[in-house]
Amino acid sequence: MYSAGTESLIKQAREIGEVELQKFYSRITKQLAGKEHGHDVIDSLQRLHLIMASTKYTRRLPVELHQRLLSFCVSSSVEQLTVLTSAVLRETLPPSGPEQIYTLHDYSPLTSQRNTAPSGPEEIYTLHDHSPLTSHTAALVLSQAGSKEDLSALSSLLLRSLDGRPAGILSHLHTLPLLNSIITYCPESLTEDHVTLLSKRLVDWLRYASVQQGGVASSGGFFTGPRIRQPGPVVELDGCVCGDFFTVLCVSQAFSDDQWMNLYSFSLLRHWLITYHNVTDGNNSTDADDRSEVDGSVVSMVSATSSSSRLLPPKERLREKSFEYCQRLIEQSDRKALKRTDTELQKACLVEAVCILDGVCVEDAGCVYRAFPCVKSLFGRLNSDLSCSRVLLPIAQFYLNHGEAAAVDSECVWRCVFGVLPAECFNDPYLAHETLSFIRANQLQLHSSVPLYSHYFPNLLKFLAWDSPGLVSDYVDVLPSLITAGTAVELLHSLLDLPCLTAALTLQLRSACFPVSEPGGRGLSSLEAFRSPAHRGLFLFLLRGEAGSGDTMDRLSVLHDLLMEAADWSRVIQSAQSVPVLLHVYFNTVTTVSDERLLAQLVLVLLERSSLLLNIPRYTAEIHRVFSHHLLKLCKLHPSLVVDQSRELLEFAGTTTNINSKEDLYTHVVWVLGEYLSVSFDSRCSVDLVTSCFETLEAVLFEITSSGSPSPRVVTSLLSALAKLASRSHDLIPRVSLFLSKLRNGAVSWCGSEEDVVAVVTRGEELWSLLKLPSVALSVLTPPPLTTSPRWHGDANAALPPRLRTLTGLTHAKI
Repeated sequence: MYSAGTESLIKQAREIGEVELQKFYSRITKQLAGKEHGHDVIDSLQRLHLIMASTKYTRRLPVELHQRLLSFCVSSSVEQLTVLTSAVLRETLPPSGPEQIYTLHDYSPLTSQRNTAPSGPEEIYTLHDHSPLTSHTAALVLSQAGSKEDLSALSSLLLRSLDGRPAGILSHLHTLPLLNSIITYCPESLTEDHVTLLSKRLVDWLRYASVQQGGVASSGGFFTGPRIRQPGPVVELDGCVCGDFFTVLCVSQAFSDDQWMNLYSFSLLRHWLITYHNVTDGNNSTDADDRSEVDGSVVSMVSATSSSSRLLPPKERLREKSFEYCQRLIEQSDRKALKRTDTELQKACLVEAVCILDGVCVEDAGCVYRAFPCVKSLFGRLNSDLSCSRVLLPIAQFYLNHGEAAAVDSECVWRCVFGVLPAECFNDPYLAHETLSFIRANQLQLHSSVPLYSHYFPNLLKFLAWDSPGLVSDYVDVLPSLITAGTAVELLHSLLDLPCLTAALTLQLRSACFPVSEPGGRGLSSLEAFRSPAHRGLFLFLLRGEAGSGDTMDRLSVLHDLLMEAADWSRVIQSAQSVPVLLHVYFNTVTTVSDERLLAQLVLVLLERSSLLLNIPRYTAEIHRVFSHHLLKLCKLHPSLVVDQSRELLEFAGTTTNINSKEDLYTHVVWVLGEYLSVSFDSRCSVDLVTSCFETLEAVLFEITSSGSPSPRVVTSLLSALAKLASRSHDLIPRVSLFLSKLRNGAVSWCGSEEDVVAVVTRGEELWSLLKLPSVALSVLTPPPLTTSPRWHGDANAALPPRLRTLTGLTHAKI
């Protein structure tokens, strides 16, 4: 959020009136026309940029002001003026007339000495080949390029500047970021010639940079002179003299121009390799190595030596030099860095190097066999070092993409990535984000290539348990890939126990950080329970790393009592808030991977776990609401579930204590029993089963109306269910009619308000009227499927479609 002062300035810039804005335009135009350009001009340009950037509407400047700004952007020798004018112009629309545009074509040269506006509106501003191309002018043209041809022309100009020998290297350093922007937003603007030219330059910068330190600028003084000590060779991170070619992991007191370009080229390399591969595919290139894996292998074999690699085409040569560069980086990362910051640099370079090797192997399958020994050795060196966890995910991606082709056993990699890392580094936000991004990008491959992937869900849920607000959107995408027929039941229990897992992880950290002997290690009963051998098994089950040790635990209520004080911890509350969202995702997915037997188990879990939840404010009510919603969906999808689980459903409905604590779920269970306990949905539904259900619900209705003040919603649900059951077994009609007649006579003293009395009596009269005609009651209360989902409008043999078409024609006829 912005500060109050900044907010005030932005508000003023947005609300400036048109008259005041035109006056400001005139004043700044006069300032730019003057000979002196001091702080007042800088202040005016800064205010103009704020006005242009603070609104979502893009404005068009007056022609004269626009032309003067462009003149300063191209030819001013004051860098601050160049930066500001370029920033302002990027926030504005180009001039409206076609004769007032600026372009890259060779119309008329714009010299660096010119500092005035054009003499007429017909004059065109151009960035001529002989004009100095700065990062600001090129960025301006890039931001306002109107077509692919404009970007292609800009690419040509930038690449020609790279191919030349400029007096200063700064133009090269500015050119590469601009090219990176072009290939990011419009890679199709690159031609084959562009790809070839830049590939050649990248090869030179990556492989043939100087290994001597750059010259250090002299500060003057008595000792300045020709006898000053010459710069020595660059060194490795451990202080040894560099014995091979220069890379980003070489150390120098000052870098030379080609060394700077080496660093810049490496930062661009991965993006460029992906882009030129896509450009080649889009242009239907006929390169031999892109057509055939066999030819790619031959190219890789030919490329084994430096001399033969010079015979390769530019793109293949860049691929080869990239391979060598990454191998050198992996070798350099094994050196002991003298500075801690250099150690972090080694890790970052390893991530980039492995990603580049992966990309090279994707393009040329022959490189897989050369790269795997190096990557495998790197994994063996880093898998036990948790500080290098960020490097292990690119290695896992490499194994996933190429492990099967190389016939390499990858199980140790997956045990590390999905087993060790989440268990030990669950509180690392970077690792959590990278792991979930990796899973999201490779869900199909993980399912097919890593059979045990879904069995690691207890570990993967630890990321979510620790940082629910930041990761819940990722788990909405990841969760469906973890649901299988073998993990569905255990995963449901784990989602419901997610707040408990959050509390257990918190206690685990506190137990490790604060020993019992320290004050911070005492005072929490839950922490003492965590350390107690008597309860250790409960927490070990929560913190398990893999599925398969059981769906849930026997003493779940005991665990909830132990964690009672954790119910108001902010992290636990946030974790509980994410559970309903994920339960919706879970149930929407599980119906696509489960059979009726598994769905029957899930119904039992819903009924059982409705009373076994950690007591967090509003958490239980939200879970019951989700259970109710999806119980209806499951029974509608598979009505036979009601007969299969009739005993458990009747036991739940016959327990009156469930009405007060689980009213929402209870009313839905009653509705399901009354709706789907019918022979029309399942032929196994006998008269005895209907009668047993009727008697159970009847007993509950009499009990709650005679001993308390029941909810009208529960009463009306029970009345409707009893009427439906009675309509299917006519012997039961007199029993329910007797109770309904009492309602008509005003026996509703248990209702708390007049509105409740009206609702209950009205429902009772409707049902009583229906049951007086049993055949009508059956067709109304238990309609056949043809009635509930009619297709009359599409039945050609029925009379309704012609009538509908006739009425439609009459309503659309012109009067």
